[in-house]
Amino acid sequence: MQESNPVAGLRDRREAQPDRHRRALWRDGAGVAAALACLALAACATRPLIPYSADTPPLALVAATQAGIQDKRARFREIYCAVLETHGAALDDYRACEDALTRVGVEPAGTGVPVDLGQSRRHLIAVMVPGVGYDCFKPWLSSPGTVVKHLRRFGYDAIMLDVDGLSSSTNNARQIRDAILAMQLPPGAPQLVLIGYSKGAPDILEALVAYPEIRSRVAAMVSAAGAVGGSPLANEAEQFQADMLRHFPGAICTSGDGGAVQSLRPATRRAWMAHHALPPGLRYYSLVTFPEPDRISSILRSSYEKLSRVDARNDSQVIFYDQVVPGSTLLGYVNADHWALAVPIARTHSVIGSLFVTQNAYPREALTEAMLRFVEEDVAMFGQ
Repeated sequence: MQESNPVAGLRDRREAQPDRHRRALWRDGAGVAAALACLALAACATRPLIPYSADTPPLALVAATQAGIQDKRARFREIYCAVLETHGAALDDYRACEDALTRVGVEPAGTGVPVDLGQSRRHLIAVMVPGVGYDCFKPWLSSPGTVVKHLRRFGYDAIMLDVDGLSSSTNNARQIRDAILAMQLPPGAPQLVLIGYSKGAPDILEALVAYPEIRSRVAAMVSAAGAVGGSPLANEAEQFQADMLRHFPGAICTSGDGGAVQSLRPATRRAWMAHHALPPGLRYYSLVTFPEPDRISSILRSSYEKLSRVDARNDSQVIFYDQVVPGSTLLGYVNADHWALAVPIARTHSVIGSLFVTQNAYPREALTEAMLRFVEEDVAMFGQ
């Protein structure tokens, strides 16, 4: 596949024209960075971010159990650490476990139960639903697909589900429904683990509520840096600014129904949650990005600081409490910014990574394996 990164075409001329190369590199690299910055909605906003108000959730960090959340960070840490220690060093972007997860508040003690790192008995399939604009920059990103390859070594599988990157959650919920019903799955226990990244999380939640016919195929739902409660940044952005992603190098996406930004506004998400109970009988999990400040990429620093006017405990796009599905099980706090969790920009575009997306490295393969191993173990305990 031909690389569509405009920076890449300049490499062969580096030796012959070093000064011209450097000027072009900054010009084209900045152009791609500007397009990427539109994913950080604050970068396209023209109004100042509204600070804390009566409509903003309280800033006090309470225990997960007091918020109606099951806190299973200790067990997830045991599983994730075992994965990293056993074969994580052979994978890209390895980190020691203590650096991969952020300790927040008082974390429960570990269970001490041995971690099974053998072949999956359930053969779970991770169905990943991406965030805003993914179909616009997917050709340019040219993801190497290493997560899927890694999971298949252990009897798991994964697919990226196509949705309209610039459409509303209601529109994308229908697309999720159609894709799930079209899957050829073996009879027996449900295998699908729906993983919603960023806006993908509310897209999935709306699908589970609106289309009961898909629930028998779903073993669990995971919010991974999910915009479950939306983001205050979306209050200051407009859809036409998100539509700038249609001009990303190689983009073939459309505006869809034009509802992506509206779907991310906190008032929209609060109203939806207030009128829609999540279906019982399914397991819900939340994996929250809660990075240390030095783990924020330089291109995301502006949106991180804007969002910090509401709450500094954010990943540059979403505040930590807005990532949690009500009544779910908390898996852990990940020491990574919003993009580092799921968008491997630096792996396929090293120049952009070194200049702009400076904290993009994260062991995603090991993290996804740990998520599936945790879910497999947890749903078995509930006889699902």
